[in-house]
Amino acid sequence: MSQPPPKSSFTAGLITALPIALGYFPIAFSFGVAATRAGLSAVEAFGLSLIIYAGAAQFLALALITGGAPVLVSAFTLVAMNVRHVLYGPALIKRAGADARTRHAWAWAFGLTDEVLGAALGALARGKVRFSEPFMFGLTSAAYASWLSGTALGAYAGGGALEGWPVLDAALGFMLPALFLALLLSILSRAQLPVIAVAGVATVAVTLAWSGTAGILAGMIAGAISGVLGLGRGKHAG
Repeated sequence: MSQPPPKSSFTAGLITALPIALGYFPIAFSFGVAATRAGLSAVEAFGLSLIIYAGAAQFLALALITGGAPVLVSAFTLVAMNVRHVLYGPALIKRAGADARTRHAWAWAFGLTDEVLGAALGALARGKVRFSEPFMFGLTSAAYASWLSGTALGAYAGGGALEGWPVLDAALGFMLPALFLALLLSILSRAQLPVIAVAGVATVAVTLAWSGTAGILAGMIAGAISGVLGLGRGKHAG
């Protein structure tokens, strides 16, 4: 029996984004609660999600804002933390191969978060979908809508919404990295393990010696150099 052709519609993108949307909503809700707890208005909390749209960076921005950090320091820190996103579009287009289209990339590329990229690469690798811009619009818009609606509801609920649920409040902070890790594991191969190991060691070492932001950058650079040197290609790559 022949395999059904891979899908590439807007609806296929929405379906692929469903696990991400379900994971994003409670995290965004906790951000909305945290933002109002820190003294921001509901509109300001929603504005951060609308413009920044990066979970860890938004919580960091909140800490910097409430801590009175200078604007330039805050801006540089957020840019450094999210500079990896510059590589997401080219990586996805390379994986798409002959199906790659970039006419409206200026619109859907804004929604390429860690989890969205992982879901897109995983779906392409498994042959379940074929790259198309309608598919990417469906994937990115569903995740974005979930993040915005979660933030809005959390901000509306107010800063005391999770005071009676301390365990839940603490657990929400681990959901975003856990979601990304689950998506990442679905597309990894054994040949990539050496690169991951090098990046992981560099990230942990620099984080312990300096800071989390520096650790992320060190891991990116170490992983990229390892990949260029062919550390994870294996004997039969090609």
